[in-house]
Amino acid sequence: MSRNVKIALIFGGFVTAVAAAFYPIFYYPLTHKEEYREVQKKNRAGINQADVQPVGVQIWSDPFKPGSK
Repeated sequence: MSRNVKIALIFGGFVTAVAAAFYPIFYYPLTHKEEYREVQKKNRAGINQADVQPVGVQIWSDPFKPGSK
């Protein structure tokens, strides 16, 4: 194998590894918003948000809702 082919395979492998790492972190949650909303509804059920937030910290908001901080 020539030197250029080896470099291309190494670089391609690195790009593939980075893409594979970003899929579950970034792409999957963006494409499955409703699933994440339902999980958060179950996890936050029965919690009074004002009681668990430290003083001066904004109360939880839906991170998937447009316009939320």
